[in-house]
Amino acid sequence: MRTKSLIGNAAFVLLGLFLVFLPLSGYQEGIIILLCINCIAAMGVSLLTGFTGIFTLGHAAYMALGAYTTAILTVRLGVHWVPAIVAGGVVAVLVAWLIGIPTLRLTGDYYAIASIGLGEAIRLILENWQSVTRGARGFPGIDSYTTREAAVAFFVILGILLFNLINSRLGRELKASRDDRVAASLMGFHTPRSRMKALLISAFCCGISGALLGGYMNFIQPSMFDMMKSTELTAVVVFGGLGSMSGTILGSAIITLVMEYFRDISQYRMLIYGALLVVIMVVRPEGLLGNREIWTFIPGLSGKSNDRRRDK
Repeated sequence: MRTKSLIGNAAFVLLGLFLVFLPLSGYQEGIIILLCINCIAAMGVSLLTGFTGIFTLGHAAYMALGAYTTAILTVRLGVHWVPAIVAGGVVAVLVAWLIGIPTLRLTGDYYAIASIGLGEAIRLILENWQSVTRGARGFPGIDSYTTREAAVAFFVILGILLFNLINSRLGRELKASRDDRVAASLMGFHTPRSRMKALLISAFCCGISGALLGGYMNFIQPSMFDMMKSTELTAVVVFGGLGSMSGTILGSAIITLVMEYFRDISQYRMLIYGALLVVIMVVRPEGLLGNREIWTFIPGLSGKSNDRRRDK
C-alpha cells in the first residue's frame, strides 16, 4: 500500500509539472485551467457519492459559497488571493457542517432530495442578498488570480490528499459504510462521524473549485451554480466510475474536452454531452473504470496480481 501511495504521489507531481511546463496557446491554457477546476470539484463529489455512498445533487452550492467568499475578500477587503481561496473552502465547510447535522441522518434518495432543496436555497439567498452579493446582476471585477500554475497546484495538492485519504483508515471506514452501514457500525466504525468528515472534505474541495472558477471567469453570478451544475458534477462521477477517484479525473477530463471541442456548435453541445453519457451507461454501466483505480490495470501494481503471487 505504501508503494502504491508513493507511486500515486509521484504520478500526480509529474502530471502537475507536465501541465505547468507544457507549451500551450492562450486558449489551450484556459482549457487546462478549466479542467483542473472541474477535476477538483468532481473529486470532492466522488469522495461523498462514490466512496461514502451518499448521493448528492446540491454540491454546486458549495462552489458558490467558495466563489462569493473569495470574491468579497479579494475585491472589497483586499485580502491576498491565496488565503482568500482557502477561506472560501472553509466557509463551504462550515455551511456543510451546519447542513450535515440534520441531513446526514437521511439515507438513500432522501438525502439526494434534501440536497437539491438546500442547494437551491443557498443559490436563492445569494441571488436575493443584493447588498453583499449584488444579486442576479452578478459580482464583477474579480482579479485574474487563477493562472495555470495556481490551478494545477491546487489540483495536485488536493489530488494527493484525496488519493492518500481513500487508502487510509478513514477511506476504509467510508467504503465499509457505503457497502453496509449497519455492518460497519457493528465492526466498530463510527459511521456518522466518518460520513460527516467525508461531507466536510467534499465541501472544501468544491469551495476551492468555486473560488478558482471566480478567478478564472473574473465574474460570478448565482445562475452559474444552479442544479444543472450539481447534476453535471454527479454525472461526471458516475461516468468515470463510482468508487474510482482516477476514473472521476478521467471522466472529468473527457467531458471537459468534449464540451470545449464542440463549443462552436453550442446549440448541440448538450445533445452530444447527453449522448456520450447514454453510450457509456449502456456499454459500461459501472462507468469507465468501475470501482477500480487506473493503476490496477498496470501489470504488477494490482492487488490481484500480488494475491496470486502470495498463493504461489
